[in-house]
Amino acid sequence: MPKYLFEASYTAEGMNGLKSKGGSARVSAVKELIENLGGSLECFYFALGDTDAFIVADLPDSATVAALQMAVNGSGTISSRTVALLTPSEIDEAAKRDVPFHPPAT
Repeated sequence: MPKYLFEASYTAEGMNGLKSKGGSARVSAVKELIENLGGSLECFYFALGDTDAFIVADLPDSATVAALQMAVNGSGTISSRTVALLTPSEIDEAAKRDVPFHPPAT
């Protein structure tokens, strides 16, 4: 199953919700959401800085991730971005492929 990294930043409204319910409740809610979409939560870390949370999860496919992102970002309480994570064997496979790329001439 593909693995994804989600970087989430809370809006003021989202941060107020986090403060009222606490971090453990947010992790439980995210875990339940991901499992309902057919995935599994690998880890969830809160952070200091521009990004408030880092989440790694396995999800069935990119369409599922796109639907999740639409719901999350559409809520107005969280702004998030997603990074598809690749295994070393996927990079090994990619390295074997011949890609006929020609850079633009200068």
